[in-house]
Amino acid sequence: MKILIISASELHGGAARAAYRLHKSLLVAGADSTMIVQKKCSDDPTVIASSSRIKKIINELRPALDHVIMKLVGAKGLFSSSYLPFSGILNKINDLNPDVVHLHWVSGGTIRIEDLAEIKAPIVWNLQDMWPFTGGCHYTGLCEGYKNNCGKCPILKSDKENDLSRKVFKRKIKTYSKISNLTVVGVSNWISNCASNSFLFKKHEIITIPNCFDVNVLKPIEKNISRDLFGIPKDKKVILFAAVNSLGDRRKGAVELFKSLELLNLKDVVFVIAGSSKPENELKLKYPVFFIPPLLDETSLPMMYNAADVVVVPSLQENLANSVIESLCCGVPVVAFNIGGNTDMVDHKVNGYLANKFDVQDMADGITWVLNNENFQDLSINSRQKALSTFDSKVVVQQYLHLYSQVIRERII
Repeated sequence: MKILIISASELHGGAARAAYRLHKSLLVAGADSTMIVQKKCSDDPTVIASSSRIKKIINELRPALDHVIMKLVGAKGLFSSSYLPFSGILNKINDLNPDVVHLHWVSGGTIRIEDLAEIKAPIVWNLQDMWPFTGGCHYTGLCEGYKNNCGKCPILKSDKENDLSRKVFKRKIKTYSKISNLTVVGVSNWISNCASNSFLFKKHEIITIPNCFDVNVLKPIEKNISRDLFGIPKDKKVILFAAVNSLGDRRKGAVELFKSLELLNLKDVVFVIAGSSKPENELKLKYPVFFIPPLLDETSLPMMYNAADVVVVPSLQENLANSVIESLCCGVPVVAFNIGGNTDMVDHKVNGYLANKFDVQDMADGITWVLNNENFQDLSINSRQKALSTFDSKVVVQQYLHLYSQVIRERII
């Protein structure tokens, strides 16, 4: 069984990490897995990217060019038209002649929508966000245009029916109709439900399989060791907010979290922001703030999470946030809003706290409940156990191997 995983990158961003973790887990399980990326960040020989110096430069520019185009059309959030041609990835896919092509996050100029219909092997497509079934946005907010045909896109600030989102949507309709063997995998129950209600995927069977994590790397570590590494006080309780572009992406919920912090009545607390360098303008918050810049290696992640007593994930819309599961793997309870895929990970008052949707007071209450909990050790144990039972790579990879075998059998039949 020859598996080919396709992703924009193997390390840059949460979706990239999820794809790479699966790839590595497949290799450990003895599977023949190869990964193709547009931008390679590691020296892993099983990850393939263009070796040509000119193409490397072009591939570096493709995401930026895709971003510039979207800014020119007025996008006020992440929006991908996936129209840039000549990435070269389609030819690589067909030249390798895999039994299964497993798509992950393939925007940012990685592959053109129309090229998907030219892939010769059966396709498995992981829904790391909503883009595969929308007219271009990656998260829809309150918009439900994806259930019909998009148009009047809020991300584009458009009041036109036949705007760019409608045009991208039509391109997907035309392309998907040409793909004879496509299996859709939602990594959370929430996104699987969204996909099943979408116009583009409503006739597909949607399978739910979570992302996988190496629990032998992401594990509990002595907190004082972790705090020494990042210069965080040992005699304080630590609230951690960890997300890619944590202060720049409105969807990550920093505004709501800051409001919750102001409502806390706790002493001896510090606040740590991970995934963002210290901003030029000082944050005026109730508690001392420490910053941890983006971390690319897996070894540093458990050190970061284990520095915390609680991890807060205040996202306004979320699929299956890596930060939640990474926290659980390290035995750190999580406080999050009761939205999206969070219910797949956080069991209320068992391994964390699910606050009412966008209720900043309830989020503050949740943080207090965790930090002052007399049974904090039980919360920590339950967090680790949840990760072991549901998200351990050894558990998840078997589900994917079964799926691949089924897809290949159906192709032969």
